[in-house]
Amino acid sequence: MNTTISTAEARRNFTDIVNKVAYGAEQVVLTRRGEEIAALISMRELELLRRIEDRMDIEDAEKALAEAGDNIPAEEVWKKLGL
Repeated sequence: MNTTISTAEARRNFTDIVNKVAYGAEQVVLTRRGEEIAALISMRELELLRRIEDRMDIEDAEKALAEAGDNIPAEEVWKKLGL
């Protein structure tokens, strides 16, 4: 379930909102002046998002390694970028 509330309401009811997210698996979207600005999700959902992002990174790396051409050492790229 997805709930949308203002940041002002979130401040007033912070403990209840955190409990709904943590234990009720509820997602809460925060708004300011009617614009969605942030979301609160459970740690379980955050971990899932992290795993999805990691998998996408792995797939991108595999595609890059499979591309034709010479690989450039990371040190060389960092030097060009001034890092």
